[in-house]
Amino acid sequence: MVTHGTVLTYIILGILLIFSIYSWTIIFAKRSSFSAARKADEGFLRAFRRSKGLDGVLAASEQFRPSPLVGVFDQGYEEVSRQVKARGGIRNRDAISRSLQLGTSEELGRLEKKLGWLATTASVSPFIGLLGTVIGIIRAFQNLGSEGSTSLRAVGPGISEALIATAVGLFAAIPAAMAYNHFGQQLKELGNRMDDFSLEFLNLVERTFGE
Repeated sequence: MVTHGTVLTYIILGILLIFSIYSWTIIFAKRSSFSAARKADEGFLRAFRRSKGLDGVLAASEQFRPSPLVGVFDQGYEEVSRQVKARGGIRNRDAISRSLQLGTSEELGRLEKKLGWLATTASVSPFIGLLGTVIGIIRAFQNLGSEGSTSLRAVGPGISEALIATAVGLFAAIPAAMAYNHFGQQLKELGNRMDDFSLEFLNLVERTFGE
């Protein structure tokens, strides 16, 4: 059925194939990166909770670099260091909190990168496939009119060929939509974990530099 398509049909199928391949590439890459982030988070949290000071956490953080929590810690640690060097202690806890929020935002942005392509694939691919189907059906009925036949045998192959585009569009869209929702949920969980870690970080600062 595909071999009898027009150039426009091939173009549409090619676009859908590109969408599908790139989406699957993102899915496998994100699956790996999210898994690494969760494992590193667990290890870093254990090291953080065992440590009695920020310097000890800083030394341990190097082996957990894939962890988003390390990025949040770095932002908070830099602000604490600036205040200690400039004023000899902690004088602005709100600034530390804002630094932790900035670190959380940056890490979420890094994890979220390219997920928009999955959303685009999920929403656009069915319409691209539908376009190919509509064009194919129009061509099938044109052929039907030119041949002067009204039998299903005359129009059936053209319509079935046209519906291939819709099938390919759905094949590209469904996995992308499922993956986007799945990673969105994981992103939310990681974000909540970073928010909780920010509170733990502030508690450690209070214990270390409390008046």
